[in-house]
Order: sequence, then C-alpha cells, then structure tokens
Amino acid sequence: MPSPERIDDQASGLRDMANPRPVQVIAVTSGKGGVGKTTVAVNLALSLIRRNRNVMIFDADLGLANVDVLLGLQPSRNLSHVLAGECELSDIVLDGPLGLQVVPAASGNKTMTELGAAEHVGMIRAFSALSPDLDVLIVDTAAGIAESVGWFSQAANEVLVVVCDEPASLTDAYALIKVLSKDYRVTRFNVLANQTRDTAEGRELFEKLERVTDRFLDVHLLFAGAIPYDRDVRKSAQQQCAVVDVFPHSASALAFGQLGRKTAQWSLPTAPSGNVEFFVERLARLTPASEGAV
Repeated sequence: MPSPERIDDQASGLRDMANPRPVQVIAVTSGKGGVGKTTVAVNLALSLIRRNRNVMIFDADLGLANVDVLLGLQPSRNLSHVLAGECELSDIVLDGPLGLQVVPAASGNKTMTELGAAEHVGMIRAFSALSPDLDVLIVDTAAGIAESVGWFSQAANEVLVVVCDEPASLTDAYALIKVLSKDYRVTRFNVLANQTRDTAEGRELFEKLERVTDRFLDVHLLFAGAIPYDRDVRKSAQQQCAVVDVFPHSASALAFGQLGRKTAQWSLPTAPSGNVEFFVERLARLTPASEGAV
C-alpha cells in the first residue's frame, strides 16, 4: 500500500480541478466473460445521456478492450499511448453516439494487464484531467477477479454486477463478490440480470445469488433489474451500434431505459469527494506504488 507521502504525490494537482458538481462513477463488472457486460455498459451510458447526463465510458478491460469495436469507432491511439507519455488523455478521447465520450484501452496488448507502479501512477495522473462538465463516468472493467477489477470497483461509487442464466455466471459472480468484499471492502452491489426471458426470471436469478451471499458474506445486494433476451441486440452489435441507438423501441432498449432511470436516482458522492477527485484519489490509494515510481 502506498505511503501517505506517495499518495499525496500521486494525487497532486487534483484539488485544482474546477468541477463544482458531483460525478457518479459506476463500475460495470461480471464474474465471467460472455454475459454482455460491455453491451450493458455502453447501453447504460447512452440511456443516461438520453436523460440529459454528460457521460464518459472508460474501457478498463486493459488488455482486451472492445468498447470502441462495439460502437464502430477507430481510435488511432489509446490508453497505452498515454501511459507511454506519447499523448495526453484528452488526445485519445473519442466522440461516440449521442455525445458519449469514450476512453479506449488497448486490445491484444499483454503489457497493459501487467502494469507496474509507474504506469499505475501515470494512469491516475491522466484521469486527473477528466472533463469538468462530466456527470457520469462508467468504468467497463475486465471480467473475473483480476487485481484491476478490484481497484476500479473499490474506487467507484457504485458497482453493477452483470449475470445471466448460466450456472457458471452465478458461481463466478459469487466468487467476484466474495473477493471484492473480503479483499477490497466493497459491501454493496447492484445486480443486473441480462438476457432473461422476463423480469421474473431476472428476479429469480438475483434471489439465487442473494441467498448464497446472505449465508456466507457480509454484503448487501440490490436488484438493478433485468434486460430481456432480444435479437435486436445481436443485430445492433453486427452493425457496431448500440441497441438503444438503432432500435430504441425494442424490448431490450426499453429495459435499458428503465435501468438508466434507476441509475440516475442512485445517490451521488458528497463533499469533500464530490467529483472526479473521489475516483482518482481513491484509485491512488489502492494501486501499488514503488519507491521508484514518479
């Protein structure tokens, strides 16, 4: 864990950020891949924009990033170039649909999954320059229990765990919640059931997971809702678009709209950590730093 002096050094300049309003930071994660986590993150982001929020999505699956692919964006540079000192974070931010801002990470770059202390400090400093007019930052983490998932989840205001009706999905979601609660002190989780037949099935999946966590873990689970299985999701993905953008009246798009309404009602961080400083400074306290980090 970094020393207090190192934390102060990492977070230097953050207090000069002119951001008078609170920013909601939501980590979207899952116990396993293939449950539609990134699809959820993107469509939630666009649903919040439709509710007049300024939203940025950070692709935090650092080695297998695909938010840009899902949206048909073609970044010339990504977070790896920022960490290499080749450009600033503002230079890589992409303009997505409806005004969505996207911070792309690298795909197929193993070194991004093995960041050292200096790179973590560099990432923290890069994010200190986030847009001052931001309302919501959605962090699309990697799936599973990688260390970065723990850092981002603990630094966020809210954690949204995506599950689907597969035994491995629920088992791995429980494992993720266990790790986040025991190792990273995250105690509240919002659970979203994806690709369900109806809301009742989603509620049933949630209750299965809740029964196990109530028995073995000291955590609080909240049912965030259910997204129905919808062929329009696949069609939109083939078009490299979000379903709420190209099929706004589809069953899944309407469900994402409901998720956006619920998310917009989640409590915001309060002073003194009532803006992006909350995320960046907490991340500074969580990520490793060595004596040689600068």
